[in-house]
Amino acid sequence: MKQEIMEAVKKAKEQSKPRNFTQSIDVVINIKDLDMKKPENRIEEEVFLPNGRGKDVKIAFIADGELAVQAKNAGADLIITKVELEELGKDRKKAKKIANIHNFFVAQVDLMPMVGRFLGPVLGPRKKMPKPVPATIKPEPILERLKNTIKIRIKDQPVIQVIVGSQEMEDEMIADNIETVLSIMDRKLEKGRTQIKSMYVKTTMGPVVRVI
Repeated sequence: MKQEIMEAVKKAKEQSKPRNFTQSIDVVINIKDLDMKKPENRIEEEVFLPNGRGKDVKIAFIADGELAVQAKNAGADLIITKVELEELGKDRKKAKKIANIHNFFVAQVDLMPMVGRFLGPVLGPRKKMPKPVPATIKPEPILERLKNTIKIRIKDQPVIQVIVGSQEMEDEMIADNIETVLSIMDRKLEKGRTQIKSMYVKTTMGPVVRVI
């Protein structure tokens, strides 16, 4: 299977027209025999890609005091303090903009009630509610892990489309990332990856290439 994936990735890159930005590589997986009416079939899982996403991930860190300073030094893209949280509660337009451009949110655990109150209506529907962390934690490992993490979600349709790398990454590294996604299928689906109806890879703006 890995060889077929690598060949498809190579072909997807070759068939993609040059763009003035680095395109992502996505995998698209269609699943058969999955009753979407059953809640247990609605998969929502965070997956750590062994070779990273190959593209920047934007992370907002909601914290005060020492943790806010540490998170900023560790490379968080945005720090939201307690005061700024209240301000965002009054400025829905700004809150939506922040929610849209950041992939992940992390929040100091004692600020979570305020997060729920002021940002919950914006982050909740986008499935971006923050991970709560204690004020004593070191932010570096959290940020490092999130930068290599994707979210797999099956909600209304039995299909998954997720980023598994960028066109600048080696084919084998992307194939390893796709294998990691498939291992989730083995674990979450009743019949594992035998329930995969079809699988494709594609660049952001390129044509799809069938793997299986």
